Amino acid sequence: MVLSASVLGADFGRLADHCREALDAGCEWLHIDVMDGHFVPNLSFGAPVMKGLRALAEAYEARFDVHLMIEAPDRYLDVFAEAGAGVITVHQEACPHLHRTVHRIRELGCQAGVALNPATPLATLEDIAADLDLLLVMSVNPGFAGQAYIPATTDKLRRAKAFLQRHGSRALLEVDGGVTPANARAAVEAGADVLVAASAVFTGDVAANVAAFRQALTYAV
Repeated sequence: MVLSASVLGADFGRLADHCREALDAGCEWLHIDVMDGHFVPNLSFGAPVMKGLRALAEAYEARFDVHLMIEAPDRYLDVFAEAGAGVITVHQEACPHLHRTVHRIRELGCQAGVALNPATPLATLEDIAADLDLLLVMSVNPGFAGQAYIPATTDKLRRAKAFLQRHGSRALLEVDGGVTPANARAAVEAGADVLVAASAVFTGDVAANVAAFRQALTYAV
């Protein structure tokens, strides 16, 4: 199980130091939520923030897990690849030519992920599942940190794992939104390989928060 600390939940006044705390505590990835105010009703940050964190990520051998919650993401794939992305995830809902987008991400040397909003069915990925490196199931409606986990997501994760296996896909299954130690075990037991957490990592004592995730997952199978 990989814990991906969402930078959106960090204190931007001391961003690098706060991210260092998460990496010191054992988070393996840094999740970069990019929002454009169009695809989702919020603005966040772009590639320059990633570049500012790149030396830190490289020092810890941490992967940049880039989540593009933006319209027409193809325009920015090169920029985020150049900024050091390990995984670039686009939304199925934002990509009219998803096959082309996924293969362009791979051409850039990154792993290709696709995200699904809560109301988007798995069946929309029927013809691309085998080409994915990561499938991100949103457990909130994207746009803001601090939202509550949608309970129905756990069953969707279970179905998503079976869906990937049925299509011979070795893609990692990621869940993002309202993930906490209280629901992490259920998500992992449903099939999640990567947990994205923002507030649950960065609010308060980061080391204690990450330890709480590890404790919750001690007996998960």
